[in-house]
Amino acid sequence: MLLGIIFIYTQLGSLDLQVLNSYTFSDSVQLLLWLTFFASFAVKIPMVPFHIWLPEAHAEAPTAGSVILAGILLKLGGYGFLRFSLPLFPMASIFFAPFVFTLSLIAVVYASLTTLRQIDLKKIIAYSSVSHMGFVTIGIFSFNPQGIEGSILLMLSHGLVSSALFLCVGILYDRFKTRIIKYYSGLAQVMPIFTLFFLFFSFANTGFPGTSSFVGEILVLIGTLRINLTLTFFITLGVIFSAAYSI
Repeated sequence: MLLGIIFIYTQLGSLDLQVLNSYTFSDSVQLLLWLTFFASFAVKIPMVPFHIWLPEAHAEAPTAGSVILAGILLKLGGYGFLRFSLPLFPMASIFFAPFVFTLSLIAVVYASLTTLRQIDLKKIIAYSSVSHMGFVTIGIFSFNPQGIEGSILLMLSHGLVSSALFLCVGILYDRFKTRIIKYYSGLAQVMPIFTLFFLFFSFANTGFPGTSSFVGEILVLIGTLRINLTLTFFITLGVIFSAAYSI
């Protein structure tokens, strides 16, 4: 991305966004620059196959680190796409949209299936984040108001919900010094109020009607439905899988 920015500066002599927005890059330059920016944003979001760092980072980080990572840092990739890739390189964004859809679809389905196999509570939330951010990138590259608004809402919602889930896991870890699920059987008998909170945020994570994630996901699905029926069918599987791993 830095190389891309340096290249833009050598071409235009300015990095002022107003100047950049009024300038139209040639098609080949757009494609190249889009890829340099994408390399950075895809790792940040994270998109499959650049997502391997996230579960490890969450597993090793303290609770506050996980909350900041889930709530703020993961959204920078989506923000980057909305703020830079779409306005500065519109032709390249349209050209690479099927590529982004393919990666995002793999992320939604593959990360959900990986989540089903996890035994560490933090890794479950981390892999579910990969799945949810797949929804966000599909919404952004649907190029219609519903999809883009849905992806913004989903990012806001995911920031709150997954941060809350990490806080809940942090509370458990402080008390019992483990994050392995099987040790928490019968938790509702010992910490009933806490369990209600955990249940509520788990439902919010699946996109249950009445929660903020539901609004974001339904808008992304509507936006995707307007461009591709097959894609909508397959990402709907992500909603079903999210219910499976949360329950």
